Amino acid sequence: MLPVYWGLSALGDTGTVRGEKREDADKPAPKEEPPQEAPAEPPKEETPPEEQTPTAEEPTGVFLKRPESVSVENGNDVAVRAQVNGKQLPGKPTITWFKGKWLELGIKSGARFSFKETHDPASSVRPLRDAGGVYNVELHIKKVMLGDRGDYRLEVKAKDVCDSCSFNIDVEAPSQDTSAQSLESFRRSEVVEQEKKKKKDDDDLGIPPEIWELLKGAKKSEYERIAFQYGITDLRGMLKRLKKAKVEVKKSEAFTKKLDPAYQVDKGNKIKLTVEISDPDLPLKWFKNGQEIKPSSKYVFENVGKKRILTINKCTMADDAAYEVAVANEKCFTELFVKEPPVLIVTPLEDQQVFVGDRVEMVVEVSEDGAQVMWLKDGVEMTREDSYKARYRFKKDGKRHLLIFSEVTLEDSGRYQVMTNGGQSEADLIVEEIKVEYVPKQGYLMERKKKGSHRWMKLNFEVFPETTYECTKMIEGVLYEMRVFAVNAIGVSQPSVNTKPFMPIAPTSEPQHLTVEDVTDTTTTLKWRPPNRIGAGGIDGYLVEYCLEDSEDWIPANTEPVERCGFTVKNLPTGARLMFRVVGVNIAGRSEPAILAQPVTIREIVEQPKIRLPRHLRQTYVRKVGEPINLLIPFQYELCVQIENMKDTATICICVVEKAGPPVNVTVKEVWGTNALVEWQPPKDDGNSEVTGYLIQKADKKTMEWFTVYERSRHTHCTVADLIVGNEYYFRVFSENVCGLSESPGVSKTTARILKSGINMKPFEYKQHDFRTPPKFLTPLLDRVVVAGYNAALNCAVRGDPKPKVVWMKNKMEIREDPKFLMTNFQGVLTLSIRRPSPFDSGTYSCLAVNELGEALAECKLDVRGELAAPLPGQPRPRPSRS
Repeated sequence: MLPVYWGLSALGDTGTVRGEKREDADKPAPKEEPPQEAPAEPPKEETPPEEQTPTAEEPTGVFLKRPESVSVENGNDVAVRAQVNGKQLPGKPTITWFKGKWLELGIKSGARFSFKETHDPASSVRPLRDAGGVYNVELHIKKVMLGDRGDYRLEVKAKDVCDSCSFNIDVEAPSQDTSAQSLESFRRSEVVEQEKKKKKDDDDLGIPPEIWELLKGAKKSEYERIAFQYGITDLRGMLKRLKKAKVEVKKSEAFTKKLDPAYQVDKGNKIKLTVEISDPDLPLKWFKNGQEIKPSSKYVFENVGKKRILTINKCTMADDAAYEVAVANEKCFTELFVKEPPVLIVTPLEDQQVFVGDRVEMVVEVSEDGAQVMWLKDGVEMTREDSYKARYRFKKDGKRHLLIFSEVTLEDSGRYQVMTNGGQSEADLIVEEIKVEYVPKQGYLMERKKKGSHRWMKLNFEVFPETTYECTKMIEGVLYEMRVFAVNAIGVSQPSVNTKPFMPIAPTSEPQHLTVEDVTDTTTTLKWRPPNRIGAGGIDGYLVEYCLEDSEDWIPANTEPVERCGFTVKNLPTGARLMFRVVGVNIAGRSEPAILAQPVTIREIVEQPKIRLPRHLRQTYVRKVGEPINLLIPFQYELCVQIENMKDTATICICVVEKAGPPVNVTVKEVWGTNALVEWQPPKDDGNSEVTGYLIQKADKKTMEWFTVYERSRHTHCTVADLIVGNEYYFRVFSENVCGLSESPGVSKTTARILKSGINMKPFEYKQHDFRTPPKFLTPLLDRVVVAGYNAALNCAVRGDPKPKVVWMKNKMEIREDPKFLMTNFQGVLTLSIRRPSPFDSGTYSCLAVNELGEALAECKLDVRGELAAPLPGQPRPRPSRS
């Protein structure tokens, strides 16, 4: 919805848009007042038109009855009512009250503002959750103040439907008694016309005088915000009036910056109200709802230059009030709104099933102490006024809210709902009537409950004759308790002693993916996966069973459960066709079985034996006489495999090789520059295989850490380059064949020493900087005036190298180990804390900093004044110093 604005000038000078009569017309004229010969003027010219949205007599939109504008005396209570047509809404509406255009009144719930919402479903067959019917909404304001007058707005929202209407609340001064009023009317009869003319000039737009004062002292950029805040819709008329009044604006002599029109703070937080005065010596007082505020831990006063700050700590709903600051003969006002946090449902309601005459307690726990909750039954609000007829009562126990029925009846059955401003909870109350007829023999009634709960659930409504009862529909893993009532022709007995807490445990689901892994003439190996659902009872293991294909006689394969997901069934009849199944076992019993889809034939699959030689063993090598053969076959043997009367043979030629031995005679033949020539001879034992190369490593004599220089070098010598000048090196060589490197290397007996030429380094000459400084105070001590009994602190900052020694003195006398004084030094910041000073502690305090290069002294005067000392004429009362 778009906001629409209109001005008085659009209606003409004789138009009125307010839906209420003039104040003068509402009051009857006193009989003893003689007729006055006043000049006849058009009454509409005398009536000051006021900006107000007209209230419609006929229902329009979703409103059956719109809220009416009211006029109330200061200090009285007021109530505004409206009706909403639920048939035109797609669901349950959300009701919101506003002051002006933007200030939501919901944040004031529990203080002076309260709200009520009821639903009358008589005109609709649909339940509350589907809307329908008529919604009655009310706004109650206790002890209205001048700051409460102005335009208000009621907004209704339901999904994509939205509508709103406006109304006005006018706050008047308290009326006098009849005789005094009559006498006053008689005395003022001669100046009535002057008063009417003055009223028309001062309030021709329906704007209170204090709002005009606020507008006169505000900047042009703030006009629109103030108009929205106080519900001023005729912006053109307001600006026209301000243009004339700007000439008369008188600058405040006491205030250079006043309080904001309104402040808002969350409950439990702190807020600061700040004003700035022209003369810091002027006395200043703070007031709350007309009562002067005294300094305390709740209200803290601060003086910072010309600023005067009031800090309110840990705001509660009691701090939601009007505040005023007075300086000399001037005052400025503001209003503080304390916003309550949303109240959440911590422990919701629980469904209950009881009998007629039982005591019932419906309990809900919320997140805040003393929070406001609303109880509803089948969508209708339950009030304390109706509690005497319905035999129920409400109870608050900290965060717990209880709805108590001493003796429930069948009419108390229904769906109960508890609502807060941050959530809601619902539960069903089922009330049954026990009809116990004459029975020839005794029976029983059973109840159960969760451990720790106080709500018992009936298990049977008909008398059960047996002494064994199977309880179902319990939650696995939850502890329960049970009790039994005996019933006969006389009535129902007292309950038995509660059973010990027990936990329902269910078997697991069936094992998954049962398959056959291996089969022999007498065994079968099975494997599977664990069940999908194991539950609170866990799983102790698995049992395997088998039977013949066309039989139902299952034979256990294991008597003790196996923990792993596999098992070999032994001693099976060869050639038989068997079915297999596996079940999981826990404390609750056996699970459903997992059965193989097809029977298994107990017989090993036999194939003709055959030897498959690798290709390189089936080659034919052709060489000339006298040439070496690379295979180097030292011996051979014949492999023969025979099964019963079947046999196969193969001849395999084997060459056995091993790692070669280490190279011999490793020496350093020559050294030049940073290079060294290393030579060696082949190993004496090549491991029955050709030596394919050599691995050369070097090591510094100091560390003896080996580093590889060359790999797979086929020569018996190498040149090692890039050696470090001044170091001495050893060398070692490994031989390599098809089996890898030799077990041990050949190490050089001689070393390669890399000589270095003479190099002389001349150190750089420089002059070291002297960082030493004498002590110097960066921040001096300042003169202080404190109040006796309040802790004080003297602060200064010093710099020096070496670190100076600090001495505190009072009246040139050093302060030594005195528990009244606490001296600290944190990185050059010096603090002298004085605990609860008295007038005796007044004097000259000095701080002396000394090092080997000099010393520095800082002094200040401390004046400790008595807490109850009367101020001098024209001077403000001293405030405690905030150290």
